[in-house]
Amino acid sequence: MERFLLRVAASALAVLLAGSMPQSGVYVRNLQIEVALVFAVVLGLLNAFVRPVLLLLTLPLNLITLGLFTLVINAAIFWLATWFDLGVQVDGFRGAFIGALLVSIVSFVASRLVR
Repeated sequence: MERFLLRVAASALAVLLAGSMPQSGVYVRNLQIEVALVFAVVLGLLNAFVRPVLLLLTLPLNLITLGLFTLVINAAIFWLATWFDLGVQVDGFRGAFIGALLVSIVSFVASRLVR
């Protein structure tokens, strides 16, 4: 449970970081931590249930691109999470890609620090 809460907190910080960058294309309503935390939980649920299905469906394309298509899948999941009216919006694919990339990097670093 502790690791889950740490991952949610790291994802929320990454969403806030993306929202505070002026050219990222990610907008968090008033940069509220509560909005980012709820969005991080929804993002985690989508990553747990929808992402594996998308990865399986796009496996041939992922193999051809040597795994780089996973970045597109991550952006699609981030964009899908913004469909829920939680206070986070993105400007097209570029915003979703930047947001997903920041969340992935911060989550990776946080998981390495927790060990």
